[in-house]
Amino acid sequence: MIAVLIAQFVSALADNALLFAAIALLKSLAAPSWQIPMLQEFFVLAFILLAPFVGPFADGFPKGRVMLIANMLKLLGAGAMLAGLNPLLAYGLVGIGAAAYSPAKYGILSELVSAEKLVKANSLIEGSTIVAILLGAVLGGKLADFSTSVALTAVCGCYFFAAIANTFIPRLGVARPDTRLQLIKLAKEFFTALKILSFNKDARFSLIGSSVFWGTGSTLRLLLVAWVPVALGIDDLSMPANLSGAVAIGIAIGAALAANFVNLKTINRVLPAGLLIGILIMLLAHTTHLYFAIALLVLVGAAGGFYVVPLNALLQERGHESVGAGNAVAVQNFFENFCMMTLVGLYIVMAKNNVPVITTTFVFGGFILFAIGILALKRAGNHSQ
Repeated sequence: MIAVLIAQFVSALADNALLFAAIALLKSLAAPSWQIPMLQEFFVLAFILLAPFVGPFADGFPKGRVMLIANMLKLLGAGAMLAGLNPLLAYGLVGIGAAAYSPAKYGILSELVSAEKLVKANSLIEGSTIVAILLGAVLGGKLADFSTSVALTAVCGCYFFAAIANTFIPRLGVARPDTRLQLIKLAKEFFTALKILSFNKDARFSLIGSSVFWGTGSTLRLLLVAWVPVALGIDDLSMPANLSGAVAIGIAIGAALAANFVNLKTINRVLPAGLLIGILIMLLAHTTHLYFAIALLVLVGAAGGFYVVPLNALLQERGHESVGAGNAVAVQNFFENFCMMTLVGLYIVMAKNNVPVITTTFVFGGFILFAIGILALKRAGNHSQ
């Protein structure tokens, strides 16, 4: 578990530093502003296209070795960006590594710990990830303001170190040793797994709930890059990165609270926190004071951590019981990244049509409030039956 935590921490740190390095690189190339959210589109495309295959890949090999291969792919993408490849294409290559990494990272937890400790194991992973997001965003923004080349070199170093840490993960048994990487067969099995999970009310609740959160959260992080200069009058890249770090601090707090106050039997306790996320983002949209913005974003993160960590644990447990943890996380990634692509695409359309960023931020807060409100009503109806 220590090796998994170290590898995840360093890899996540590099992921988040790379985003701000790529944004700075696009700005230095005088790319149109709408290309900044396009980075996310290129990144998540791999999650959607490879969703049928990365779950079986994670379940068909020792997951520590899968994480090693994935980190090497991330290193290749970051190195290509440093060498001069188009930032969008290079970031897409990193997305391929990230798509392969995610099912192994989460799927390995159910092989290391019992169901009773799964929420706590997720909290440890999420807590380390959030600290990595905080440091990665802050360091990435500061290094990118100083030099994009230095920032990209540091990212490559982190991916290399994460790959070394992966080699210390014990070689666990293979979850599905009969797995064969036959593309058509795996695609059919993926959609079978998707169907099975979609018809399980707990798994469906987790899939939709986490997808709404991550889709809106991913868009919010990109929105901050445009929102900060307009709302707060601060033009450097470090401030949006620091505000992303504020969200990360909040998520760490929320994840810790979830570990102590929520288990799989009391999962509905997360719904009020989900509703609060939307309200807080709507308040943030019209904020003009830095410290008030920081406070709101910490609260957004805390509500988000409390909300999403138990949903992840619920899906892992239901997936482990039915289609395999790796396949369950791959289905989750498909849902979450499809939602990310859709919402970021909507942001790109709004940006191209010159919709004010304040209005755009308010709309996204309203969306998450509405979507989680519908989910809560549906969940309450199912619970009462």
